[in-house]
Amino acid sequence: MAMNEGSGLEVALGKHLQAARQRAGMTQQQLCQKAGLSYSTLAKIERGAIKAPSIFTIESIAEALGTSLDALLDRAKPSQPVLAETPKRTAKNGVKFIYFDVNGCLVRFFNRAFARIAEDYNVSIDSVESTYWHYNDAVCRGEMPMDEFNKILAESIGVSHINWAEYYLSSVDPIEEMHELLGWAAEHYHIGLITNIMPGLVPAMIERGLIPKLSYSAVVDSSVVKAIKPEIEIFEIAAAKAQCQPQEILLVDDARSNVMAAEKLGWKVIWFDDFRPAESAERIRKALEFSEAIATAMPQSAAALL
Repeated sequence: MAMNEGSGLEVALGKHLQAARQRAGMTQQQLCQKAGLSYSTLAKIERGAIKAPSIFTIESIAEALGTSLDALLDRAKPSQPVLAETPKRTAKNGVKFIYFDVNGCLVRFFNRAFARIAEDYNVSIDSVESTYWHYNDAVCRGEMPMDEFNKILAESIGVSHINWAEYYLSSVDPIEEMHELLGWAAEHYHIGLITNIMPGLVPAMIERGLIPKLSYSAVVDSSVVKAIKPEIEIFEIAAAKAQCQPQEILLVDDARSNVMAAEKLGWKVIWFDDFRPAESAERIRKALEFSEAIATAMPQSAAALL
């Protein structure tokens, strides 16, 4: 939800973040390093000077401070209510909430990163990919820190250090058709992200414009919730965040295993074909046709406050 600069929530959030950081005994520089943020971004948030700070950024700060997003935002709420959330639609098929995958749906996959590393360090692509896939699930679950993964990757190819996140971020391309669709969907429905991804990459992608900066009602980052698709646990977490019945949720994902897992739980699903993004985007839009009636607004979630 957009807010005017310097609104009660932004100021309260900034003061609370500053107090939480100080209680944790961390300087701004230390928190920035741990959360993967720029110093100027954190400083502006603590001053309440950023209009509608990204939910991904606040979630990264909460994780770095060892607290939950909901706890952080609940304490930061002003005594007076902020604004009522705009009522959203319900599709003819009953969908009220859409979850979008990231890799393969909002951005084209990062295979080029393997080739670039191989070229930069004169090693085989196979050696890079083998190490990556061996540890990918552990990192995406938040079980292995990025620093440790970078160290293992560097050792496997015989170099002193490497930064996987930078290779990843410079290799993915936005899928423009989906960015346009996301903007449309956000106007009419509650939307969220559900992604298997390494720590800190979602806020970094928002900052670089690789993912649209929108008012997501829920963000299910595997490295934060400690579960990955197609495990049942991550879909249960996502359903709780959406505050909807399973049949009211639509999943858009490019992995058939993820689509099948969600479908078994009662979700509506659409498989996204990144080789035909325009066709896939049109199928999603048609599936979200709505009548003229507008649904009652959902209860305001912590994510919607941003």
